[in-house]
Amino acid sequence: MINESLLNPQSIVVVGGSDDTSKPGGKILKNILDGHFNGKLFVLNPKKDKVQGVPSCQSVAELPETIDLAIVAISAVHTVPVVKELAQTKNTRAFIVISAGFSEETQEGAQLEEELKNAVNEVNGALIGPNCIGVLTPTYSGIFTSPVPKLDPSGCDFVSGSGSTAVFILESALPKGLTFSSLITVGNSAQLGIEEVLEYWDNSYIPGKSSDIKLIYVENIKDPDKLLKHASSLIRKGCRIAAIKSGVTDAGQRATASHTGAMASADSAVEALFRKAGIVRCFGREELTTVASVFNYPKLKGKNLAIITHAGGAGVMLTDALAGGGLNIPAIEGQAHDDILNILNPGSSASNPIDILATGTAQQLGDVIEYCDTQMDDIHGMIVIFGSTGLSRVFDAYETIHKKMSRCKKPVFPILPSISSAHEEVDFFLSHGHINFPDEVVLARALTSIHQTPHPADEEIYKEGIDIQAIRSTIEEAPEGFLDPATNNELLEAAGIPIVEEGIATSKKELTTLAKSLGYPLAVKVIGPVHKSDVGGVTLNIKSETHLISEYRRMRKIKGVKSVLVQKMQTGTELFIGAKYEPKFGHVVLCGLGGIFVETLGDTSYGLAPLTFDEARSMVRSLKAYPVIKGTRGKEGINEDKYVEIIVRLSTLLRYATEIKEIDLNPLIGNKDEIIAVDGRIRIEAP
Repeated sequence: MINESLLNPQSIVVVGGSDDTSKPGGKILKNILDGHFNGKLFVLNPKKDKVQGVPSCQSVAELPETIDLAIVAISAVHTVPVVKELAQTKNTRAFIVISAGFSEETQEGAQLEEELKNAVNEVNGALIGPNCIGVLTPTYSGIFTSPVPKLDPSGCDFVSGSGSTAVFILESALPKGLTFSSLITVGNSAQLGIEEVLEYWDNSYIPGKSSDIKLIYVENIKDPDKLLKHASSLIRKGCRIAAIKSGVTDAGQRATASHTGAMASADSAVEALFRKAGIVRCFGREELTTVASVFNYPKLKGKNLAIITHAGGAGVMLTDALAGGGLNIPAIEGQAHDDILNILNPGSSASNPIDILATGTAQQLGDVIEYCDTQMDDIHGMIVIFGSTGLSRVFDAYETIHKKMSRCKKPVFPILPSISSAHEEVDFFLSHGHINFPDEVVLARALTSIHQTPHPADEEIYKEGIDIQAIRSTIEEAPEGFLDPATNNELLEAAGIPIVEEGIATSKKELTTLAKSLGYPLAVKVIGPVHKSDVGGVTLNIKSETHLISEYRRMRKIKGVKSVLVQKMQTGTELFIGAKYEPKFGHVVLCGLGGIFVETLGDTSYGLAPLTFDEARSMVRSLKAYPVIKGTRGKEGINEDKYVEIIVRLSTLLRYATEIKEIDLNPLIGNKDEIIAVDGRIRIEAP
């Protein structure tokens, strides 16, 4: 558990401290000294009496009776004995192990890491690492790398699973003017990992005092439930969280038998987890630091933006990127258009983007910003692109932007791209506590990512009309593998999911009896092969007994077919719902258009079971095919509310039937009145 000795130690020993600042033990000591640590500082180095002016002890026994924090930078094989001695004889309750050579390298290293963790756990201590770059708090600069940012209480809290990546993220952040309040790198996470840091942030959060911006770089999510719990809690308290999750490529996917198994992956599980928690997902350090920079500005209270620029091309690129991500750049018309033109020089444009031309003055820039802020209720924020024109210095323009940002009720996002030719002016702007966005498209992607990230989902599980006891009874009695149609239907009925009228025929007599009972037109499908369409095992819209018997005889000749499924023919739009179980994460639920469109379009959205109605509706509306679902070009749409309800019901079924590893409902047939499941595959494994 993270403790006071780790975050606010009164005494520190650097084990392996050195005069050589090209070594981790030397650089970390220098950084602590440069950071003006106010507590007692010692070095453990048997070859020195003093290191960088700090008293050096030859052995642990020579240290004072109490050492709060040990930062260990010696070879892995010597680490465990020193940690044990410090813990047991010097009351040390926090350890940062910089050393590599543990589980990241060999099996022997993994055993050493286990011994290290056990030694710290025995005294209820805190362990960061091994194989990390350290920790940076307001009390001490316990990292061995550069840059070492000057901490700001209102800056970002940052936790990283990779030390080197944390450095690269700092290198991306600092030139923008982004600040930090703490940095923790967890390395191998032998004891404390990303989830435990989130837990600490959540449990120790004080409104108005704690940082409201949290950044995460994670390579391995060990406990998705803990991450979800504490990230959601922090966001509900008013925090904003952005994260990169690396290591989710196709190489990690397994071969599977169903459409859902082929499409769902570890990456979709991460996507679903982050959306459920309300975390803005990023895919690179520039995106992460840009999202964090946006977090430092007031929240957009709508999605209409005005772009004010003297660079037409940059305004067009920004417009394209914003519109592509779901934000609006509405045309400015009527009186507002005329009023803005009257502010500007001849030849300027007020249509949005508002182009003030290279000859536009700082005064004109400020007047346009103020007009958009005070006179245009349908504009929710402004983006100002202003770089060096090569005609004059731009100090006055940046001073104007600074003043307007401090006074405007709406957010103003500055894009100051001339970080080389106007670096003095940019530095002047940053010195006022602002953050710059040097690239318009990167800013647009950050704004749209934030816009598309939902609020954390509610935790209540929907159970109305769902027979959980029947679900458990059916699952417990079912054999492993793909379930037969009758068992599929039992599960769907228990979950309250509508299913088509159907029956199974193993003979011509059963076939014709079913046909008379159901009524034409009919659909006939083989029972046995997993992919029925691939073997010619599906015939639709059968309208006569002659056609029915002919298709039955043909299908019985297909290898592995001993019976057929006869269904009442349905008409409407084909839809799809599926799910796949991802270890640790749970079930990833997918939805989209059904039939052949599932794989050919690749248009699916993801959610993590169990789902709320808001989550399911967000999934449906995020589909590119949503206009088809809603109804387009005179074609009737489907009942969106019923589609959303079925997605939620399926997610609850999965919550209480974790033995289900894959499920495909493809297709469901939907119209404005109803949605019916007409085909499904469910595969289960014993727990």
